[in-house]
Amino acid sequence: MVGSAVCRRLQSEAGVRLITRTRAELDLEDFDAVEKLFKSERPEAVVFAAARVGGIHANNTYPVEFLTENLNAQLATIGAAYRSGVKRFLFLGSTCIYPRMAKQPITEDQLLASPLEPTNEAYALAKICGLKLCEYYRRQYGVLYHSAMPTNLYGPGDNYHPEYSHVLPALIRRFHEAKESSAPNVTIWGTGSPRREFLYVDDLADALVHLLGQTNPPDWVNVGSGRDQSILELAHLVASVVGYPGEILTDPSKPDGTPRKLTDISLLKSTGWKPRTDLKTGVEQTYEDFRSHLAAGSLRSV
Repeated sequence: MVGSAVCRRLQSEAGVRLITRTRAELDLEDFDAVEKLFKSERPEAVVFAAARVGGIHANNTYPVEFLTENLNAQLATIGAAYRSGVKRFLFLGSTCIYPRMAKQPITEDQLLASPLEPTNEAYALAKICGLKLCEYYRRQYGVLYHSAMPTNLYGPGDNYHPEYSHVLPALIRRFHEAKESSAPNVTIWGTGSPRREFLYVDDLADALVHLLGQTNPPDWVNVGSGRDQSILELAHLVASVVGYPGEILTDPSKPDGTPRKLTDISLLKSTGWKPRTDLKTGVEQTYEDFRSHLAAGSLRSV
């Protein structure tokens, strides 16, 4: 999802030649294959958008894979980039790197200030390692390796796996299927009280291109909308966009995750960037993309 959005955004930039590989074409955990790619292509800049990602259930069920797969891909790519002479590397992490009980809104200096959220600790640890590795390369070798920490993302190309997707695409699929089957109600995980911030993926892509144009960017910077809402409020918004008229129930026996996760985006805004897509508009556009891919039999759900 993120990689596709970055490519869409960079296609409008004059003089940019995009070098991409699909997952089928390149296994980022294969250190030798990654090394060969960088030696042959010699890119000037890299945007690292690849990751093993998922919602609470996926993170909690497969912590080994979330830690090792992300670590391996990061180590292979960042190291190969440096050895092939890449001077600019923009690493994408996640606001999951911040403590479970971080002060709200979350500023960049709260990293490692207190314990992480247990349900996604493995993923957060991997992303912290990637962020720190870029910081260390910059400090030790003088290369411009820096990081962006996006909040919860959604938009065209999202993953709609029925069990392991993130909350917003999961809600879109469940309410759509409930509408189609005329189900009287839909139950969402947890109490519905946790508050989450969401950013449309094309806004993220715009922020990344903006950061690539900065001569002295921060080592890491939050990228978000600066607004949040409860999961229950989000569920009602998605139901409205989908046109589902039934009842929305909660299941407190399921984990809530972090109580609140709102980013302070003042550092990024001070460089001249701000988000453009409000949540309702973004969900409407995402639902249209969902229906288009569903009708074509090309919905991403792996």
